[in-house]
Amino acid sequence: MAHINLLPWRVKERDKKKKDFIAIMMGVAFVAIVIAYLWVSNANGKVDHQRQRNEMLKTEIATLESKVAELNDLQKRREDLLALMKLIRDLEGTRSVIVHHFDELVRALPDGVYLVSVKRQGQLMSIEGYAESNNRVSSFMRNLDASEWYAEPNLASVDAAPDQGGQANAFSMTVKTIVSKAQKALQEQQKEEQ
Repeated sequence: MAHINLLPWRVKERDKKKKDFIAIMMGVAFVAIVIAYLWVSNANGKVDHQRQRNEMLKTEIATLESKVAELNDLQKRREDLLALMKLIRDLEGTRSVIVHHFDELVRALPDGVYLVSVKRQGQLMSIEGYAESNNRVSSFMRNLDASEWYAEPNLASVDAAPDQGGQANAFSMTVKTIVSKAQKALQEQQKEEQ
């Protein structure tokens, strides 16, 4: 008789508690699964939202980079145009200088001297010509040295030229061209305008 349970209500109570426990565990598991699903869905939603924002930022960045490239191109064009305008202003400001140089060269040229070649490179002018005598070449050099448009005449060579006449000489010289005070003032004014 020791194996007989005289209290069947305890067995029923134990079975009821076991069923309740299983039901609670199933409910907790269901709630945990629902919470986990909601949490994963929320996280995925945030990740998708961030991806959309990143894509929008990438398209905006690409748009802005194209605008920056366009602005850089416009800036380069602007600088090129400003350089061209400066060059034009400089040419307009100095176009009368060459006229003054040639005018002063003609004034400095004494009788009995004629020029064959006049070349200018930077501020150095190379002059070749013929003179009736050495005195004419010296006079020409003095006249150039006295001019406000020329400085430092330098005689490179003097050779006899019998085919041009009895005492004729072929000469070659260099002289520096100078920018006048008025021209310097004009150039400084143009620099200040920029």
